[in-house]
Amino acid sequence: MPEQWPRGAAWTLTHAHDAGRVAGIRCARCNVTRYYKPLELREVIGNVTIDEVRDKVRCQQCKSREWMSAQLWHTIRFRRLVEIRWEKRVVWRDE
Repeated sequence: MPEQWPRGAAWTLTHAHDAGRVAGIRCARCNVTRYYKPLELREVIGNVTIDEVRDKVRCQQCKSREWMSAQLWHTIRFRRLVEIRWEKRVVWRDE
């Protein structure tokens, strides 16, 4: 039987990874949704809750932060971390 999640505890990216979830981040302005592994997002923005992810990301097309939303999904097509460069740019590829 799965372990019960404690009431009021924060659901972080590490917990999402342990549960086999995928993070979906959407720009409502561009209508683009990208999917990421929670552990790779954690490397870039830290071990935050899914609600805090939307405040820490920016759309790659329109460069806006205002229209971003984030959700956790079950298995789906996602982006994989390719590298983190010295100039602090994150490079992703679609799988």
